[in-house]
Amino acid sequence: MQPLYTALKVNNEIEFCEVDNLDCKREIERGLLENRISYYIRWPKPSLFSRKKVCCIICINDSARDAAETIVRSICEHSGYEVKFLMKRFPNHYL
Repeated sequence: MQPLYTALKVNNEIEFCEVDNLDCKREIERGLLENRISYYIRWPKPSLFSRKKVCCIICINDSARDAAETIVRSICEHSGYEVKFLMKRFPNHYL
């Protein structure tokens, strides 16, 4: 027997971008909040042998992808920050 809500498609989160600068993260958060785009920040655990330092991954709803991309690109052009766009689905392990 399955609950009724399992038939609904609600897993629309994507890993939007990867940020390694805290100032850049704050500006992106401010831009997303001003434009009423919901987000959450995932802090991946660094591996023992990783050379790449990832500060955080910003995840958003897939429906807000275009608006969020415009906001982040304008912030990066204005401030000169480096952001890596991921644009991939995040595997939800809780379902």
